[in-house]
Amino acid sequence: MAVKPVPLYVAATAHGFGHVTRLAAVVNALRRRDPNVLPIWVTPAPRWLLERYVEGPFLHRQRALDVGVVQPDGLQADLPATLAALKTFKAGAEALIQEEAEFIRAQGIPLVLADVPPLAAAIAQAAGIPCWMASNFGWDFIYQEYGPQFQPFVVWIRELYGRCQRLFRLPFAEPMGAFPCQEAVGLTGSDPRYLAEEVAQRLGLERERPTVLLTFGGLGLQGLPYGRLEDFPDWQFLTFDQQAPALPNLRVLDGQVWRPVDVMPLCRWVVSKPGYGTLAEALRCGTPMACVNRFGFAESPLLVEGLRRYGWHRILSAEEFFEGSWDFLRDPPHPPQAPEELDRGGNEAIAGAIAAFLGQ
Repeated sequence: MAVKPVPLYVAATAHGFGHVTRLAAVVNALRRRDPNVLPIWVTPAPRWLLERYVEGPFLHRQRALDVGVVQPDGLQADLPATLAALKTFKAGAEALIQEEAEFIRAQGIPLVLADVPPLAAAIAQAAGIPCWMASNFGWDFIYQEYGPQFQPFVVWIRELYGRCQRLFRLPFAEPMGAFPCQEAVGLTGSDPRYLAEEVAQRLGLERERPTVLLTFGGLGLQGLPYGRLEDFPDWQFLTFDQQAPALPNLRVLDGQVWRPVDVMPLCRWVVSKPGYGTLAEALRCGTPMACVNRFGFAESPLLVEGLRRYGWHRILSAEEFFEGSWDFLRDPPHPPQAPEELDRGGNEAIAGAIAAFLGQ
């Protein structure tokens, strides 16, 4: 007799790809413990992204449960557009809460797992089930630095987060004081699916040549100075930017086949922005990261400090990256500053707690 699947409502924030990818690593660890769990992903993220990161069967309910920050690319924030989007979203929030709560009741879902849309807690409460979250920051922390017009949304979001029954606080976190019940866990994130030699062979990369991954998340980066690559003719550069110019030493990767973490073990450097997903994957692979600092995101200093403490690294200003010579690629990375090792067991810790709850 077939066992009925246990549905899990998995709500990922609408901002970028990193919240989806790090939550997918937790859900994958959960399904390795209990293959009977059926994740129902509630996110506007594209299905191809879920297919690249989620192992096993899943359902995709394409709903946006928050706004995040409107960005033209991975380094810039559009605050007027973000404010307008928040006003529109809040006006429709109550109807969305009731619609999702009805869906949860109809499907017999016992738990909401979220990263980290505030409305997920209200949806779970309306459905009469718990909401657990996993993150290193809340959106109140981001919006509170954006000026007085954002403060009513900060208050609203903190009240919503206060309804969350359990927060798994990831490394490099802000205090997250709006959450009444929280526990620290280790690093979450994905690991490579293939051996480095297999990846190099399939991509036609020469192992003896230095390799660099340029990755700036799902939003990419406007004005990336690809001309600097001409100074490194013997190096191999990898990018997921489908608009990148045709250069002899630049390989454009198919994001529907490869993930950044799959090629990181081949790389001398990962060049990126301060984002938890990329940072976590680089740390898990032990690949040095050259981090281009960005402003307008309150969590960035926490992530940069985490990289300094636990990873081989270089921290770059925007001027160094956009206008400099890129000599940092030839220099050795700075070593981790922390004497202790970083706990990398976050996937299993969260998965174990969820499995125990579902098995009650």
